Amino acid sequence: MAVPQSGPTVPAPVERLRAHSDEFRKDIVEVVPGVHVAVGFAASNVSMIVGRDGLIVIDTTESTGAARDIIARFREISSLPVAAIIYTHGHRDHISGASVFCEGGSPEIIARGNFESDLHRDPDRYAPTAIMLRRTARQFGMGLRQDTERINLGLGPGDRPTEGLGAGFMAPTRTFDEDRLKLTLCGVDLELHAAPGETADHLVVWNAARRVLFSGDNFYHSFPNLYAIRGTRYRDFDLWADTLERLGGFGAHHLVPGHSRPVSGAEAIRERLGDYRDAILEIMRQSAAAMNEGLTPDRIVERVRLPEALAAKPHLQEFYGTVAWAARAYFSGTLGWFDGNPSNLFPTPPGARANRLAQLAGGADMLMAKARAALDDGDCQWAMELCDLLLDLGAHVEQARAVKADALTAAAERQINATARNYYLVYARELREGRIQPIDRDRPARPPACRPGAIRTADPRTART
Repeated sequence: MAVPQSGPTVPAPVERLRAHSDEFRKDIVEVVPGVHVAVGFAASNVSMIVGRDGLIVIDTTESTGAARDIIARFREISSLPVAAIIYTHGHRDHISGASVFCEGGSPEIIARGNFESDLHRDPDRYAPTAIMLRRTARQFGMGLRQDTERINLGLGPGDRPTEGLGAGFMAPTRTFDEDRLKLTLCGVDLELHAAPGETADHLVVWNAARRVLFSGDNFYHSFPNLYAIRGTRYRDFDLWADTLERLGGFGAHHLVPGHSRPVSGAEAIRERLGDYRDAILEIMRQSAAAMNEGLTPDRIVERVRLPEALAAKPHLQEFYGTVAWAARAYFSGTLGWFDGNPSNLFPTPPGARANRLAQLAGGADMLMAKARAALDDGDCQWAMELCDLLLDLGAHVEQARAVKADALTAAAERQINATARNYYLVYARELREGRIQPIDRDRPARPPACRPGAIRTADPRTART
């Protein structure tokens, strides 16, 4: 877990996370004359460039409710029509308020040619949408009490309008496949650069005249989210690091991220982009070395650490991404799900494993007692794992749910990482309310036979190439 070392000079994780909320205090920031960014109105930022005869909007936030609040504030600055919208990438929190910015006109909507979003995809070809939405709700603490439970999102405020989440998306009207697109919008010269990082469809916007770089989600004030616990495709570490190297060469005087406050000063920007690149490369280097030694992901996360000089940087604290999740993602993205241990090729099914471990422990009653004792001792992780065995076993189900919920709640208070904290707390609530469905034990898996000389052949009815 992303838990800092205890000590008299180290604030409690929850207090550090609370202080991090200052990055998202609600504000319309004037980056330079004619360039403004709305911070803290929603999970993501919305930027506005005032042109000669129209406005250029970069990203449109996560909901129509937040978009209305933002456009109202932008209208205090300029009454010009929105002439163009640019999507930095296809994540919902950047594209879901477009309809609000399009009201009263028909602005051009520009994105990369490989633009991809679950809002812009045939649902019949994307079956896991339901589970991803459920996990997203946990990650972002949907339904939690503001401030006392949901402190923030790690990269945005916890308190923001949720009316019309995902409702205002409008498809791009113009896309480009080149590495760079130069264009003039409302008299403003811009360059759009392909910049794969958090997503493959990412672009950045470069306003050379003002030396302003809009970086999307390739940088924000937290350790990068190299893996999202809501579930995500592999985020290519190499490409992200290469993109950061290129962005550092722009010579920007102002950096406007997709989340958190803008950064000004050429040296400060070079430092932050360089630190982000170095952190990603360090995860790759250490993980690859451990993988080459044959270590499994559980062993790798015990070893991989950022060097002290990087770990101390304010913009690399684990408020959103974590080093451990990044190391696991690099392993799975490079080698796939198999950890290299042959015992895990055809593991004992969870129910059978739980039953055998319970027998070793002296029975389900003993497991339950040990789980309660672990919770009383403050060993939240072990308490959770013992409760999982009981739930797999189908024994002491209500008590195990209650103890696991209490362990999750206690663990949340030790977390600096907002998404882990939120996920713990939402899942604990679901357990207490009985919304976590019991395990389906009617169709147990059939592991291969392991008697001497036994050979299990493939069932021709289920064989796949």
